[in-house]
Amino acid sequence: MSRLKIAETSLRDGHQSLIATRLTTDEILPILSEMDKAGYYSMEVWGGATFDTCLRYLNEDPWERLRKIRANVKNTKLQMLSRGQNILGYKNYPDDIVERFLKNAIYEGIDIVRIFDALNDIRNLKKSIEIINKEGAHCQCAISYTISPVHTKEYYLNLIKEFESAGADSICIKDMSGILLPYQAYDLVKSIKEVTKLPLELHTHCTSGVAEMSLLKAIEAGVDIVDTAISPLSSGTSQPATESLALTLKDSPRDPKLNIDSLNNTADYFKSIMKKYEEKEFNIKVLMTEPKTLLYQIPGGMLSNLLVQMKSLNASDKFEEVLAEVPKVREDLGFPPLVTPMSQMIGAQAVFNVISGERYKIIPTEIKNYVRGMYGRPAVPLSDEITKLIIGDEEVITVRPADLLGDGYEEFKEQIGHLAQTEQDLLSYALFPQVAKDFFEKRKQNVTLHS
Repeated sequence: MSRLKIAETSLRDGHQSLIATRLTTDEILPILSEMDKAGYYSMEVWGGATFDTCLRYLNEDPWERLRKIRANVKNTKLQMLSRGQNILGYKNYPDDIVERFLKNAIYEGIDIVRIFDALNDIRNLKKSIEIINKEGAHCQCAISYTISPVHTKEYYLNLIKEFESAGADSICIKDMSGILLPYQAYDLVKSIKEVTKLPLELHTHCTSGVAEMSLLKAIEAGVDIVDTAISPLSSGTSQPATESLALTLKDSPRDPKLNIDSLNNTADYFKSIMKKYEEKEFNIKVLMTEPKTLLYQIPGGMLSNLLVQMKSLNASDKFEEVLAEVPKVREDLGFPPLVTPMSQMIGAQAVFNVISGERYKIIPTEIKNYVRGMYGRPAVPLSDEITKLIIGDEEVITVRPADLLGDGYEEFKEQIGHLAQTEQDLLSYALFPQVAKDFFEKRKQNVTLHS
C-alpha cells in the first residue's frame, strides 16, 4: 500500500467544531508558512461556516481571507467545503450563482472543492461538478454518511458509481456525526476500493469516541487520504490529532512522512491562540466524549444546539424526550442524513413535537418545503399519511429543485446596488443578504471615517 496522505482541517473544520469558527485571519496568517512545510496533501481553509462567520462575527471579508491564505501557502493544495446547490447557505441557489461562486473560489486559489448534498441527491451536485471540472480544479464528491434501513453498503456503492460517472475526481466518506464504527469503516473502505479506482478520503469526528480507531481500520483497508486536525484544535467534536496519527504510523508502510518539527511548531502556536478562547467561545462540553451519539446518530453540534434550545424554552427536563423523538422524525421524513441543513430542521421539528405535546402540531416552513421536494429527493419516499399531515393536498415536485429557479445574479445586483463593489461582494450578498449588507455598510463607514 502507498503512503497515506493527510488533509489538515484545523483552519476550517477544527475551529468550526471547537470554537464556533472564530479564528481570525490575523491569527491564521503567521503560522501558514510553517504549516506549508509539514508535507500535508491539502489544507482545508475555507467553506463550511467560515464564510458566514467572517461576515457575521469577525467583520472580515471571506474572499480577502482566501486571497491572503493563498499568498502564504506555496506548496500545499487548498481545499474548501461546499454544500452543492446550497453552496455555503441553507437553501438552493440558482445555477448562475453556483457557477460564479465556484469560479471565483477557484480563481482565488482553491485547488480541491469537496461537495456534498444533505440528501445524497446527485441532481443537487451536478452543476457544481460541471463547473469545478470546467475550471480545472479537483472535484471531490462526498457521501453524507448515515445509518438507516436504506443506507446500506450497497446504497453507498451505487452512489459512488453515480459520482464517478458524473465526473468526480475523488470520493470522500463524510461521517459528520462520528458514527462510522471501526470494523464498518474497514468493510466500507475495502468495498469502495473494489468498485472504483478514484482516490478515497475519510472525514470523521471524535464526538462518539471511536474516530481514531475508525481511521486506523480505514488505513488498514487502504483508504488514500484521511482528515486530521493539529492537536490544539483536535478531538472532542473535531477530528483526530494530526501529530498522534503521524507518530502512530511512523516507519510503517503507510507512514505519511510528515515533518514532525513543523507539526510541533504549529501545535505550539495554536496552544497559545487557544488560550485566548478559553474564556470566550470555548465550551468544555465540546471536548467531552458522547457515546450516545452512536445511539441517536446526532452530531455533536446538533446535540449542543438542542441543549441550548431546550434551556431557552425552560424545558431542559424534556431533553431526553427530544433525543428519543429525533430518530422518529427522521424515519417519518425518509431517513435524511443529519447534516446541515437537515440536522437543524429535524432537530427543530423534534423540539416542537415534544414541547407542543402533539406531533406535527407546529411545523416549520423548512420542513414543509422539504416535504414539497424543495431540498431534493429523500432516500425513502415519504408516506402519503405524513405528506398529507405536513402539506395537505399540495403537490410534491419531482424535478431538480434548482430547475424551478431562474438566474439570480442581476436581481441580487439590483437589490444591493452600490454597496457591492465587486462580483465577490454580490456573491456574499446572494448567500447571506442581511449579514453581507451590514458588513458592507460598516466597511463604508470605516472608509468614510478614515478618508
